[in-house]
Amino acid sequence: MNKYAIVVHGGAVTMKPGQLTPEEEALQREGLTQALQAGWQVLHEGGTALDAVQAAVTSLENNEHFNAGRGSSLTQQGEVEMDASIMDGSNLKAGAVNSVKYVKNPIQLARAVLDKGNPVYLAGEGALEFALEQGLDLEVPNYFKTEKTRKQWLELIEQEQAEPQQQDTVGAVALDQNSNLAVATSTGGIEGQLKGRVGDSPAIGGGSYASNDACAASCTGDGEVILRGALAHEVYALVKYKGLPVAEACREAIALHDEDLKGDKGIIAIDKQGNVALEFNSNLMRRAYRIGEEEPVVAMWRDE
Repeated sequence: MNKYAIVVHGGAVTMKPGQLTPEEEALQREGLTQALQAGWQVLHEGGTALDAVQAAVTSLENNEHFNAGRGSSLTQQGEVEMDASIMDGSNLKAGAVNSVKYVKNPIQLARAVLDKGNPVYLAGEGALEFALEQGLDLEVPNYFKTEKTRKQWLELIEQEQAEPQQQDTVGAVALDQNSNLAVATSTGGIEGQLKGRVGDSPAIGGGSYASNDACAASCTGDGEVILRGALAHEVYALVKYKGLPVAEACREAIALHDEDLKGDKGIIAIDKQGNVALEFNSNLMRRAYRIGEEEPVVAMWRDE
């Protein structure tokens, strides 16, 4: 049996001690464990890396403790606009969507775009109409608004803070038993973001990239910074053209133009040999991985 492995993340962020309650931390660890298991099960049974990353990210989108799908951040207007992308390393097929409303699982919509084959990218109303055509599950606006996100939004409005708060993303990378790689990334954006704002998560090469000749990478952190650095593709290029080990490539990508690209950056990646990377410059990145039948690893803080 060939090696198989999966890595998931639930966002990288710099947090002050005490900002994350023990209860919330426990729920997020549980959510990472469930998502990891959902993706790992697909691989273990001989399924594709593409199906595995989709399963893992769907699990995180259904969990209100992560900023994607159900737990998405609210825009300045108190609405939810979601972005997602997915890519198949075996043939470079990809699907991406942004500014999506009502769709329960944006990653499944991105997958439907990939499966159609053309175009690669759909936005806003066009993406929603395509979701309707595909018969994907839709939800009313209140489904996506949790007590936590409403509270954060109200605080933002009352304080008229210029600085948005939450900037998390969820993602997964996988290697299947046929040595194929895949990536999936999904986000609910930033708390209090401008209507129509799009970060790195749906951008192929920005927040997601996968190619069998090197690696698959999913990014999280400050979306604008990751987008400007094209960091997922940077990891790929460093592995392919510079021959760097995947973890070193992630570290180098995070340090890229550091004086101009300041901000939280986290990257998970996996190469075609099944080596995994979980690199970040913040003090927290919700992360988990499992290689073959080894014990799963779940961690959140830098010192774990």
